[in-house]
Amino acid sequence: MTTRWSWRAIVVFIWWCAITSTTQAIWLDLPTSGTKCVSEEIQNHVVVLADYSLINGQEDAHMPSGATISVRVTSPYGNNLHHKENMTHGQFAFTTNESGNYLACFWVDGHHQGTKGLTVSLDWRIGIAAKDWESVAKKEKIDGVEFELRKLEGAVEAIHENLIYLKNREAEMREVSEKTNARVAWFSILSLGVCIAVSVLQLWYLKRFFHKKKLI
Repeated sequence: MTTRWSWRAIVVFIWWCAITSTTQAIWLDLPTSGTKCVSEEIQNHVVVLADYSLINGQEDAHMPSGATISVRVTSPYGNNLHHKENMTHGQFAFTTNESGNYLACFWVDGHHQGTKGLTVSLDWRIGIAAKDWESVAKKEKIDGVEFELRKLEGAVEAIHENLIYLKNREAEMREVSEKTNARVAWFSILSLGVCIAVSVLQLWYLKRFFHKKKLI
């Protein structure tokens, strides 16, 4: 019995980690003028799905009639993945082609700038959280325990891929750190050599100067 409950706890923990690590639902309070952005570091070949909508962020305020926002989503290298204007709600979906920080920016349209109390609700899902499991179940004709096991399999694969990605990132950062430390060490040695050389030249010059003036 204890072993059974242990396995259940492990399965629940894996599923919880997969969902919490790939799902984000946030509210963004938009400034009266300017841009509010949110970024997410995502690895390569990952499905991203997000829904956004304009809501009233202040309970004691009324939503201005006709208020709209603009949204732009860019890749780590600055490529536009989604750009819409005059929107009250919308959705964007894409599969990442490069690893790095993906940026989603929102701002109030020009003819409504200065309006207060505007908030964007953003439901940002990546990886397994963005997968349409109902379509998978219908297509493969699975349900019940098999369906839950398939979802857990996807969660384990997502966690495994994230661990590999983090491992590669750690290796890259360690390599950069080692190169930086080596350069700093060589720079320190070079600086010390320059200081010694300058000190020797100063002593030589002073000695020569004093001999010339017949002070020593």
